[in-house]
Amino acid sequence: MFAREKEAFLRQFLKLEKGLPSHDTFSRVFRLLDPEQFSACFQKFMGKFFASCQGVIAIDAQGVASLLRQGQRQVAAPHGLCWGCDQRLVLAQIATDAKSNEITAVPQLLKLLSLKGTIVTVDALNCQRAIASKIIDQGGDYAFALKGNQGTLPPMSPCSSTIR
Repeated sequence: MFAREKEAFLRQFLKLEKGLPSHDTFSRVFRLLDPEQFSACFQKFMGKFFASCQGVIAIDAQGVASLLRQGQRQVAAPHGLCWGCDQRLVLAQIATDAKSNEITAVPQLLKLLSLKGTIVTVDALNCQRAIASKIIDQGGDYAFALKGNQGTLPPMSPCSSTIR
């Protein structure tokens, strides 16, 4: 189904003399890829792609793991991801140490991104001054929704609200 929907795109790079690749072909190719090398190449590619991206970035360091648990699949380690809302695309993803928590994953994810011209959102757990500062330092803005027990997060700039 993917190959049929993306045929024009695939033909830009491949001759496809024997037709569109099947599910089995994609499966064989992905099984042969070294995960660490693929991850490094993908991050480099996304870094170049993302340099020109703008819009809203949603960061969720436990989202993938919880979705997979709901689907009754086992996850080796929690993952963190950055979702480009305008691009409808995962912009960055990392595997976190199984013993660590989400708070350590978000700064690692932010290091992978160029945030200039973006608005970053995170869940309530990550609405912290250090994360807000990192976003500002990288040229981004943020929109944090704070829980009642957290009070307020002072603005990091001349803005008069917690939405920067």
